[in-house]
Amino acid sequence: MSPFNLAAINFVWLPILPMVIVAVAAIVVLLAGVRIDDGESEGLGLVTLASIGVAFVFTLGIVGQSGVAFAGAISIDSFAAFFELLILIAAMFTVMMSLDYAAENGIPGAEYYSLLLFSAVGMMLMATAGDLIVIFLGLETMSIPVYVLAGIMRRNAKSNEAAIKYFLLGAFSTGFLLYGIALVYAATGSIKLGPIHEAIASGALGSNPLLLLGIGLLVIGFGFKVAAVPFHMWTPDVYEGAPTPVTAFMAVGVKLAAFAAFVRVFLVDFPAVGAHWQIVLWIVAALTMTAGNLIAVVQTNIKRMLAYSAIAHAGYLLLGLAAGVRSGPAILYYLLGYAFTNLGAFAVVIALERRGETGNQISDFRGLAMRQPLLAGAMAIFLLSLAGVPPMAGFVGKFFIFSEALQQGYVGLVIIAVLNSVVSAYYYFYVFVAMYMQEGGIEVERLSSRPALVAAIGLAALATILIGVYPEPYMASAANAFHSASGAEGFHTTTAFDP
Repeated sequence: MSPFNLAAINFVWLPILPMVIVAVAAIVVLLAGVRIDDGESEGLGLVTLASIGVAFVFTLGIVGQSGVAFAGAISIDSFAAFFELLILIAAMFTVMMSLDYAAENGIPGAEYYSLLLFSAVGMMLMATAGDLIVIFLGLETMSIPVYVLAGIMRRNAKSNEAAIKYFLLGAFSTGFLLYGIALVYAATGSIKLGPIHEAIASGALGSNPLLLLGIGLLVIGFGFKVAAVPFHMWTPDVYEGAPTPVTAFMAVGVKLAAFAAFVRVFLVDFPAVGAHWQIVLWIVAALTMTAGNLIAVVQTNIKRMLAYSAIAHAGYLLLGLAAGVRSGPAILYYLLGYAFTNLGAFAVVIALERRGETGNQISDFRGLAMRQPLLAGAMAIFLLSLAGVPPMAGFVGKFFIFSEALQQGYVGLVIIAVLNSVVSAYYYFYVFVAMYMQEGGIEVERLSSRPALVAAIGLAALATILIGVYPEPYMASAANAFHSASGAEGFHTTTAFDP
């Protein structure tokens, strides 16, 4: 008998090991849950949390690497690692919010945590994709579990409505994305981002109708996932009806994955035809930030308000995309601050929720500063950051994006963005006023018995402050990550790591 060949086990597989760990953990959690009652799922949550932590450690090993794997299907660079780390943080915070929430609301733990992990795998796949088909596979792997998670509270009518709306509109948008991929392939002869970049950069396809139509359809497909106007219709109803930890996961994780693919495809591979798609993104960005902020003003439900806020922030990010390649690092920095700010805001909403009495009306926040001053203080930090008040992360992120856009000559769009920021201050400070200047509201129950939720709120608040007060290392990391995909390191000419 020949000895066992260990040559097949090599370090080539290390870059995808974080995704493998998360996928295996999802399977283990699902199988282990067969013998565990739904009300006793906290142990599965802790296993999920530990698995994400292990994947996070292995992802750190990708930072600084450069190349491609699996015949160019997977990109190995700091850009992928940056987004993978953020996605894992979003998943980690979601689990911390869910440990008590799932048990209290009768959510089946095995299905819930395994779906979270499977969705995270899809997000990570989108962030590391080296060709358009992998982006599509990642998007579907991310989206299908989230459709189910939105409706996982099967006896809740709003949760069912959220799942149906998200599924139907999501399936519709997927068709646009896939058709766009087909047209880009027809124009360039490849689905891999490297050859596509080279074909477009040669100048021969600058006005190719198939390529331009394909890029337009890709904008529609990505626009749905980032909740850009006019593809935003699903967002408020889905955010309101889904379980709040799932809402947080959608608001942060889905947007991170979508913008990871959006930035890589458009700013790294399509800049040579930027004159065609930048004007489209100019219009979409202006509509998105304006509609999101104006409609948010009249909301009385905190989850719907945060949904329209997320739409508005997508508009600010699209402003960065429209401004071109130089805004890449600013977009990544903005997403970093956005992630912690929104995760923290939704965690505070969960702290106020009670079974049978949702507690997610803005009026429920009245007098919170008197009853729970630390909780109100954390929410104030998140609201100030979302409004773009210095020195919070949200202000610095907007400053970087607006500055780059101004340098590229997008004065009109920046003026629209600044005016929208002023409008947004109204509805953010409305919650602030309710907490500190009004009486009433609801009591926060058993906060001391939910240490994971308290830790999530505290860590998010600390990160929101640190990223804003001391932005240099975070901006440097964002710049290194972006330039690993598009800069001097030569993303498309690095060594291939094929198993």
